Amino acid sequence: MSLLTSLTYVLPHRLLSSLARRLAYSTSPGTKQWLIDTVTRKFDVDLSEAAESDPRAYPSFNAFFTRALKPGARVADPDPRALLMPADGHISQCGAIEDGRIFQAKGQSFTAAELLGDAAAAEPFRNGLFATVYLSPRDYHRVHMPWTGTLRETVHVPGRLFSVGTDAVANVPRLFARNERLVCHFDTDFGPMVSVMVGALLVSGVETVWSGEEIPAYGTAITRKGYRGKGITLERFAEMARFNYGSTVIVLLPPGVATLSPALRAESPVRLGQALARLH
Repeated sequence: MSLLTSLTYVLPHRLLSSLARRLAYSTSPGTKQWLIDTVTRKFDVDLSEAAESDPRAYPSFNAFFTRALKPGARVADPDPRALLMPADGHISQCGAIEDGRIFQAKGQSFTAAELLGDAAAAEPFRNGLFATVYLSPRDYHRVHMPWTGTLRETVHVPGRLFSVGTDAVANVPRLFARNERLVCHFDTDFGPMVSVMVGALLVSGVETVWSGEEIPAYGTAITRKGYRGKGITLERFAEMARFNYGSTVIVLLPPGVATLSPALRAESPVRLGQALARLH
């Protein structure tokens, strides 16, 4: 375990994330430009695909981090039966959910019930499929719909804010079920589908297209918002949410409806819109 991962057990997670949020939203020219230039240089950010390619045009670091892409920079897989990759990044892990357990890394797993904060809500996914996608600081930070779905409920599950880097994933037990997260339940034409936006150290927030900012404010109790009957339907490939710093999105599918793309492997780079799975 790295020193940084060890330190995250004792660091004041929410204080650090609150400070990071203040910096991210700062419109001070010197502060925001130093942050933008540092991240662009350190993580080799490609701005040629951004709708705004001038790093000095962004009013804040958060505006830069949640930047839109040029039209056509990402396209959906042309197969109408393809469920789509929800984000740019790397596959952390993907595969079968085995009797309700989701593989995290060698020697580490967690349950779907822990992830969703609800045993009953996890039951439809007991032997389904999962894909965990890690977004690094260089990636496009908007998350899109794998398939057309109607929003049924969101569940804000409070928790810690561990790093979600490779070392932390390998060494922090039940990491994704411990970090603060927003669980988004959708109804689709093949059944239920879940996208989980997992927060991380220095992640200052999660925003959705239907409700705006969801994390923060940081909470101490599970918060549910019901959307059944509200008619919030998002089309396949449409934007659904965004991270205000790098983190992870986890997609859960019920059993028997699809097969994961055989090309997907742990640590393989992925792009928004490529095939995640194909419906049977």
